[in-house]
Amino acid sequence: MSTVVDDHTPFQKEDPMKLLGTAVIVGASLSGLMTALTLSRTGMRVTLLERSDDTGRTGAALHVPDGLLERITGLPSTRVPQPIAPGIQTWFAVHGALRAAIEANAAIELRQNTTVRDVNQDSSLAWAVTDSGDRIAADLLVGADGHRSVVRRQVDPQKPDATFAGYVIWIGIADESSIGSRRWPRDVAFLGDSDNTLLGYPLPGVDGSVSPGSRRLGWAWYDASRNGLLRASGAVDGTIVRHSLMPAGIPKATYRELGLQARSLFPSPWCDAILDSIERRAVIGTPIAEYVPDQLVRGRLALVGDAAHVPTPMTGSGFSESLYDAEALAAAVAIQPRGSGIATALLDYEGARLRTARSLVQFGQGFSRSFAARAA
Repeated sequence: MSTVVDDHTPFQKEDPMKLLGTAVIVGASLSGLMTALTLSRTGMRVTLLERSDDTGRTGAALHVPDGLLERITGLPSTRVPQPIAPGIQTWFAVHGALRAAIEANAAIELRQNTTVRDVNQDSSLAWAVTDSGDRIAADLLVGADGHRSVVRRQVDPQKPDATFAGYVIWIGIADESSIGSRRWPRDVAFLGDSDNTLLGYPLPGVDGSVSPGSRRLGWAWYDASRNGLLRASGAVDGTIVRHSLMPAGIPKATYRELGLQARSLFPSPWCDAILDSIERRAVIGTPIAEYVPDQLVRGRLALVGDAAHVPTPMTGSGFSESLYDAEALAAAVAIQPRGSGIATALLDYEGARLRTARSLVQFGQGFSRSFAARAA
């Protein structure tokens, strides 16, 4: 595996005849898990570093084209989660399937509760430095650490930050047993007016059941009218998104306003789901960031997923594009010689993905600018 060293301990590489090389991946959400799986299949041994322990994760619905989960996990269709609607999976189901594939893969080590504070490289290695002072080195280091990426600071120090898109998404989930809806939606819904857009999606129950009475409704409400709140709370600082608004940090007045708007804007059962979430104070406000990359690699460092490109969720392409990043990176690494060939492989990866990544984000910016301008 990648080896923990300090500044006084020489790094001892594994026998080059036994494996293609070693990789450290910073971030073990969806893009990090997918990249670990694809790199391991090239013969690399992979260490995943994740700051969380998976508690408190939130996730909505993902657009997952048919066959994508089978392709990335290597599992047969009978063993991957069934879609909640055509082409739609829950974040939790996808994450669970990827984690199961990771745990079954002896070439991958996952280290949770490990916060990376910095990354760097020299001519022969790249490494991550953790909050505890460990220095974890490998042939290749991949940033899969989201829109506030630590790795991006080294890959493109002139453009390290994603920028605020001008609106927030309020997210919540309600139990069918609480809202008591008689007409249960079977597909994803897009609702609202020109200033408020609601994405609603049916979900299975916590135990995976789709039996009437045990299901849930998820909702994501795009709102460009509360940027003042985001700035006053520190969630947005200038053009930079700092954090989400957690339930306890949302003012009572905002909850009341959202409830009144929901009643006037959205029909049942979506209005019922929003009101139930508000009553339970179970709403999260996520300011939307966007990032158009100018580069994806530097030396032995590479970016994938939201660390590489941050489109608005309205594109519906974030998950599949992260998978294409993972596959393109693995394909480039697989055809280059170990060691000195890594930098060349990463340039090949950038050549394969940069134009598409830029186009994806720029396409979504058209929606963002129009949506934010209407509420200004």
